[in-house]
Amino acid sequence: MASKHVASVSFALCVVLLVAGMAFADPNTPALPDDLVDTLYPSLEGLAPGSEEAQDRQRQAAQELALPVEVRTRNTGIVLRLIPAGTFTMGSPESEAGRWDDEGPQHEVTLTQAFYCGKFEVTQGQWEAVMGSNPSCFQNAGLDAPVETVSWDDCQVFLKKLCEVEGVPEGTYRLLTEAEWEYACRAGTQTPFCYGTDLDSSMANFDGEYPYGAGAEGVYRGMTTPVGSFQPNAWGLYDMHGNVWEWCQDWYGGYPSEPVTDPLGPASGDSRVVRGGSWLHIARGCRCASRDGNWRGGRIDILGLRLARTTPQ
Repeated sequence: MASKHVASVSFALCVVLLVAGMAFADPNTPALPDDLVDTLYPSLEGLAPGSEEAQDRQRQAAQELALPVEVRTRNTGIVLRLIPAGTFTMGSPESEAGRWDDEGPQHEVTLTQAFYCGKFEVTQGQWEAVMGSNPSCFQNAGLDAPVETVSWDDCQVFLKKLCEVEGVPEGTYRLLTEAEWEYACRAGTQTPFCYGTDLDSSMANFDGEYPYGAGAEGVYRGMTTPVGSFQPNAWGLYDMHGNVWEWCQDWYGGYPSEPVTDPLGPASGDSRVVRGGSWLHIARGCRCASRDGNWRGGRIDILGLRLARTTPQ
């Protein structure tokens, strides 16, 4: 992994019934899981401006698309949340404290299709259920802690096997694109974190000895924590800041300077994008815009994943 971050260390109830036999723009995309969840929207208290409007868009998207806000895979119990289509500004402004050059230039991104995003990072228990083994360094953190020490290539094998276990076509479950990741993380906000301008160890799992903004100095746990231990963002996603870096689909590279639609990142590269920071990093590395690249075969105890699933059209 590039050394910049390491060096800086040291949801109304809503139940929506899925219509059987739903038509798809892509005939290869199967029906969504029918194990629906009674969906509570997370509290907006403690979240940054823009969160309420984003949550309203999530409700509206569920109604317009006749899709559940939350679904769970039948066999592995992986829960995903509906993320509405929309436009946002990707990257950080030059005035943002702790910014790295690769977070710019800021540019407008439009995501034309709603998608499902993992509510949590994939856990050790879920990985083991699919793969038959647990590669994690922090197994003492428990099966509800995120799986780590997995490479990008390992994630591709996991995704293929997950589709087999769930009885859906290969490619149904995938990694988020980098643009999808930042859009999902921000959930309508434009601040360094979905919580606003501050971060301390009561809000996320990172090296709390080095908070951000007006955040108070706190604990450095030195390991992963069970997923869902902290407040979710407006779209009901947990641990978007810290715990483990999350592999994205894209090659790591520079940003465009013009508006883009449904970007997939560079056509090639030497490393794959990771997002979100980790238990090891200081708050600066856990910001919405913070990004890094890692060799696709690299296995480190700060690297994990979060799933995406394309929605029917």
